[in-house]
Amino acid sequence: MALLIHMLACAFGLGSWVAVNGLWVELPLIVNTLPEGWELPSYLTVIIQLANLGPLLVTVMHKLCPGRLKEHVVIYSILCIGILSCILLGFFWDETTIVAGAKRSTAFFIITFFLSLVDCTSSVTFLPFMMQLPAKYVTTYFIGEGLSGFIPGVVALAQGVGISRCVNSTQTEGNNTDSGNLWTIHTEYLPPNFSTEIFFFFLAAMMCISLAAFAALNRLPRTLELSTEHLVPGPVASVSLGLDNPGAETDGEAVKSQGEGAAESVPLPAVLKHSVYQLTFIYCLVVWVNSNTNGLLPSVQTFSCIPYGNLAYHLSAALSSMANPMACTIALFFQNRSLVFLGVLTVIGTGFGSYNMAMAALSPCPLLQGSMVGEAIIVLSWLFFTGTLTYVKVMVGIILRDRSHSALVWCGAAAQMGSLVGSVTMFPLINIYQMFKSGDVCNTVCPL
Repeated sequence: MALLIHMLACAFGLGSWVAVNGLWVELPLIVNTLPEGWELPSYLTVIIQLANLGPLLVTVMHKLCPGRLKEHVVIYSILCIGILSCILLGFFWDETTIVAGAKRSTAFFIITFFLSLVDCTSSVTFLPFMMQLPAKYVTTYFIGEGLSGFIPGVVALAQGVGISRCVNSTQTEGNNTDSGNLWTIHTEYLPPNFSTEIFFFFLAAMMCISLAAFAALNRLPRTLELSTEHLVPGPVASVSLGLDNPGAETDGEAVKSQGEGAAESVPLPAVLKHSVYQLTFIYCLVVWVNSNTNGLLPSVQTFSCIPYGNLAYHLSAALSSMANPMACTIALFFQNRSLVFLGVLTVIGTGFGSYNMAMAALSPCPLLQGSMVGEAIIVLSWLFFTGTLTYVKVMVGIILRDRSHSALVWCGAAAQMGSLVGSVTMFPLINIYQMFKSGDVCNTVCPL
């Protein structure tokens, strides 16, 4: 019976962030079709931030009407909305409409908002539900939540998204004379192993698995009563959720700590001795790291990677999605709370992010373009950028969790502020001021 509950908890966690993570790893194929092109990720970062209205609403409901909100009804509702949205995305993701005289991916943006709303809200409803079960099952739930980022990345790698080649073609002018033939080069994208539609239906299937697992868990006899005390840190911390769900990692460690008893509370007195300057430094880390990972850098990933080829972009997106849960797993077994260490790691991660941003600014002619070395460096840079800063986010969350409940609340607020500032800052720079230039890999002529 215990093994079955572990499997159900893991399957339930799969539905937490699988939709947003799936969208992100599928972007290397989507950007070649939708009219927004390379600017598409900047739209997604803003949409995901807007979707945090969901957890805010749940938090307000718990505050104003404690006990009135039936979480199992909310969970059923958002999972059904997620399944329906994934199915609709499979049919209508490439439909466009004319807005202000230009083609826009209206259907894609609307459905993406609902998917983001589902995933953001799941973080403030799934966890309180799981806390009715023994702590060992909550830990398994977070394994499933990590797999919600890992599995779409693996499937995207198997899909072979966005491989391209340059093809010569001729256009005939005049009366079909030889002198009227014009040679042109255009980019031809090789078909993936399976289509975008199938990928979105796969995401819908994963959401169905999560729904079935929840239905089974909901029928289990309650071994622990739901404590309203746990409803506050989850929602507030989860408002910080962006592309990679940082709040969930923090909450997962909190649950683990509560389940393991007094042994885990030993470091607490030492943590309470942080000075005002150290706390200021910690919260600055939260704002800085989240602004980079949830706003600034994801908005320009297309500009930094596509000039090296769609394969580089595909690998960067998929491996970065997989690096997030891997970094969380490392943080689970290797916990270094030294502020000096975390500061150094933040500098290193920021260095990788700065290289990615610099290559985006140089688009469509970044350094080492057209070389295998350049492609390898940009892929590894995105991988280490995501991994190092994700580790910092998890460790900072653990430090503040052990300090006090209010410290964790402010951690969520700071993370949300950083994510919002990062995404809102990049949107006008990309879409209004056109500070980052897109191009065509085959037709862009770069100086030697």
